[in-house]
Amino acid sequence: MTIRAVVRGVGHYLPERVVPNSEFEASLDTSDEWIKARSGIERRHFAAEGETTSDLATHAARAALAHAGLQADDIDAIIVATSTADLTFPSAATMVQANLGMTRGFAFDVQAVCAGFVFALTNANALIISRQAQRVLVIGAETFSRIMDWQDRSTCVLFGDGAGALILEAQQGQGDVSDRGILAADLNSDGRHRDILYVDGGISTQSTGFLRMEGKEVFRHAIEKLAATAHTALEKAGLKDSDVDWIVPHQANIRIIQGTAKKMGLPMDRVVVTVQDHGNTSAASIPLALSVGVARGQIKPNDLLVTEAIGGGLAWGAVVLRW
Repeated sequence: MTIRAVVRGVGHYLPERVVPNSEFEASLDTSDEWIKARSGIERRHFAAEGETTSDLATHAARAALAHAGLQADDIDAIIVATSTADLTFPSAATMVQANLGMTRGFAFDVQAVCAGFVFALTNANALIISRQAQRVLVIGAETFSRIMDWQDRSTCVLFGDGAGALILEAQQGQGDVSDRGILAADLNSDGRHRDILYVDGGISTQSTGFLRMEGKEVFRHAIEKLAATAHTALEKAGLKDSDVDWIVPHQANIRIIQGTAKKMGLPMDRVVVTVQDHGNTSAASIPLALSVGVARGQIKPNDLLVTEAIGGGLAWGAVVLRW
């Protein structure tokens, strides 16, 4: 028998404030039509004043626990994928641990920007199959509205805030592709491309900084690398593109999503798309889309999913899992 990290529950949280594209028209040379045509985004959510990344993550965690029928102390570990933690330290994950009243186990953050949730899932899978943990709460949470340059129309209209959570649980499998749970993963990074997507500040430079992006270069790398990492993960699992029921991609840009699906030879009606409602929520976008996909009735038990993402670093990867 094989130990698999199987999804037990999902949940998400979005801040109350909804920001439509039209809200940017008063301060920027842009329009609803311009934003939609280039990104597919129609609206996004922004965190309220004083509302932190760990607050969003905690709400999503509680939703996932409720969906799974579990309590906080049923969890052995918490991993939060984020680039916008509340403080330099401690980790957002330990803050979520305290907020949930969880008095056992361990918690830590993972930072791989928009690819963060894929990296966090892979870490959680390793903890489970190595028997370090029975249940892991994996969260993607971001408040990217805190690092936007509101004069840069090419970036500030693209991002939003939110959180999604997923609980993985150790279960016995047969050791073949019919098993539920994580079947394979593929992780990559290449620091030579740091300058096409980054924040121009940080602790050691003693500044907060703003997000900077060379959109055309990021687009080129995304189309090339996302389909490739998905293919590699599927090959590791002994599966093909045609076996996939749902692509659940990082929700950055509808054109990237469409381009990746085309390279994989899959129609858009087999892709979970939420970018129009949430914008790019970085590490939160995949768990948000998973939770929304379940709530819509799209994702069902035993469906085969591929999640893939690329972010600053560059860092990119994919996970193949059976729901």
